[in-house]
Amino acid sequence: MDKINSRLTFACDTARAAGALALGYFSDLSSLTIVSKGVQDMASEADVNTENLIRAAIEKQFPEDDFFGEESSDTYQAKEGCGVWVVDPIDGTQPFINGIRSWCISISFIQNDEIIIGVIYDPCTDEMFAAAKGQGATLNGSKMQTSQASSVAEGLISIGYSNRVTHDATLNPLQRLMQQQGMFHRSGSGALSLAYVAAGRLLGYFEPHMNIWDCAAGILLIEEAGGKAFNTLRNENYLIDGDVVIAAASGVYAQLLDIVEGD
Repeated sequence: MDKINSRLTFACDTARAAGALALGYFSDLSSLTIVSKGVQDMASEADVNTENLIRAAIEKQFPEDDFFGEESSDTYQAKEGCGVWVVDPIDGTQPFINGIRSWCISISFIQNDEIIIGVIYDPCTDEMFAAAKGQGATLNGSKMQTSQASSVAEGLISIGYSNRVTHDATLNPLQRLMQQQGMFHRSGSGALSLAYVAAGRLLGYFEPHMNIWDCAAGILLIEEAGGKAFNTLRNENYLIDGDVVIAAASGVYAQLLDIVEGD
């Protein structure tokens, strides 16, 4: 338990330091060099340098642990028999580079194919969403709980988009959601949307394909806040392959799952 708590405290402290660095870049966007990694997939030195800060902190504090970050994933070489820190230094890069305050720092720790630590930090609002497996979830230190709603018609379902799958994988569930009187929301940051589900602000979140660095922390937050999530660690190669993400308050999870899976 002490090892888990020490990692949780470390993750929160590191996320806050990374957030301060990223927020400095955000306040001077004209200085950034923006590069394209693919369709609707951008990055800048803010992403790279923020990830480097997090990686250096992990290597200093927990040199025995593995590291898997979005900006260095293409060169990843797994360490055998150890836990892995999974990091998205700036989730919501498109909003970030366009001056929209809908981005966050996402840090998780996975061991033996279980998400043990999940931290999402929003520097723009100074909100720290944090969870350790079996210990509940908190927002700035106060206990967090998912919505008590029993229908998608009672609030907002956030929907993410991925160009790694067909358009229909997003549009068909969206149509079914609207047919069941649901309302959709999109912020441009899947990790922050998952944190909002954990906090009860959103009823649920769906994205047809999500990389593990985008969703691991948020999934643990939701589960520890009383919600449910589709098992995104079901595939052996989950670090590389990614998967569909469906997560929601317990009372609407089954309905959202049915909406996503459809006929």
